[in-house]
Amino acid sequence: MQVKLIASLLAAGLSAAAFAAPEKFVLDDTHTYPSFEVNHLGFSITRGMFKDTQGKLELDRAAKTGMLEATIKTASIESGHEKRDEHLRGKDFFNVAEFPTAVVKADKFGFDNDKPISAEGTLTMLGVTKPVKLNIVPMKCDMRMGKDFVCGADVTTTIKRSEWGMKAYVPFVGDDVKINVQVEAVKQK
Repeated sequence: MQVKLIASLLAAGLSAAAFAAPEKFVLDDTHTYPSFEVNHLGFSITRGMFKDTQGKLELDRAAKTGMLEATIKTASIESGHEKRDEHLRGKDFFNVAEFPTAVVKADKFGFDNDKPISAEGTLTMLGVTKPVKLNIVPMKCDMRMGKDFVCGADVTTTIKRSEWGMKAYVPFVGDDVKINVQVEAVKQK
């Protein structure tokens, strides 16, 4: 009888451990859009986005831990005006010839119950790595169209671009850049 009870407890413990295991995700590049907003001469807000982002996410919602690594191809910038996009790809801004990617890494997550609400890590851009804190706005994890288990969120932060060496036209073009990322991540099987 004791052997059966111990075996049952061990099996229950193993099942709970398996349920609490970290979940691994890949960013869905067709539904992940880093975008930015910056003040232009005090008259308007200029917006743009990056069309090519790849990365991975790991979440352990029971242990309240996570890891994110995302690579943004800076040449994929699009602001709605080709001449401006060429300028943004040049040495004054993203210098894509020398620095083809910007990389976000985060490994310190804050949770509200089992939902991530923040992440702290680094942003590497133009060869400079600085700390960044990401705010995660309502995150939903569920089946997407009956096929894949997906987690989605809106991630936001604000940086001072000059801290990464992007100083062209400050203060006429704002130093504060609001970054928004609409993200969907697909759980790996």
